[in-house]
Amino acid sequence: MKKKQPDIDELREFLDLKVEQYNRPEFLASDPIQIPHRFHEKEDIEISGFLTATIAWGNRKSIINNASLLMDLMDQSPYQFVSQHQESDLKALDNFVHRTFNGTDLRYFIQALQHLYSHHGGMEAVFTRHAGQSSLQQAISDFRALFFALDHEQRTEKHVSDPSRGSAAKRINMFLRWMVRDAGTGVDFGLWKTLKPSQLSCPLDVHSGKVARKLGLLTRNQNDARAVRELDANLRILDPKDPVKYDFALFGLGVFEKF
Repeated sequence: MKKKQPDIDELREFLDLKVEQYNRPEFLASDPIQIPHRFHEKEDIEISGFLTATIAWGNRKSIINNASLLMDLMDQSPYQFVSQHQESDLKALDNFVHRTFNGTDLRYFIQALQHLYSHHGGMEAVFTRHAGQSSLQQAISDFRALFFALDHEQRTEKHVSDPSRGSAAKRINMFLRWMVRDAGTGVDFGLWKTLKPSQLSCPLDVHSGKVARKLGLLTRNQNDARAVRELDANLRILDPKDPVKYDFALFGLGVFEKF
């Protein structure tokens, strides 16, 4: 017999309680978002957040340890390092490795970020220029194209996902959540005032996808760009102004409660 799905009001009430449970600073100790929380200046938070999100796959302890190492390699001043580094400074990055992200990739990321801040007004400005009224997925693709405008090795491109090529772009959607959502609970930053939470998409991964399917929020089997669009549409029914707050509920249910 097929399990009855909860109605919209029941589902909203259940998930809102889970958001309240997991959207709390207590969970920062086990989450990569703790890395940008070590900084206070806007550009330091952006750059540390972007680099941390870039390597945010695999074991969470390993992600946090390697993101901490990244900040050490940049003398705990990521914006200053990005904007003022010399070629000789980049040698310190050569031995960095996190899974398939290596020193070659990191060197390019630093150079590309310098280019964005020097010539395009920084990351917020780029995403804002390309933002759609109700979505940032095309903006991610446009950001990616600009990010890889300099000479680079082809292998490095796999570290920034492209929704227009079918990717769920989980890590960059997570980064955008960090930057845009309200800072009221002390978890996300609310740094980027030119973008709205209503434009965000849920960082879809194996955990949130599994829970979303069990709750009837997602029918597509693959965790890809089409699944993100489907999940977006359903989360916007629950809360059109801040749909991605439910990332906390889906992730918490999947990781901490094995829902």
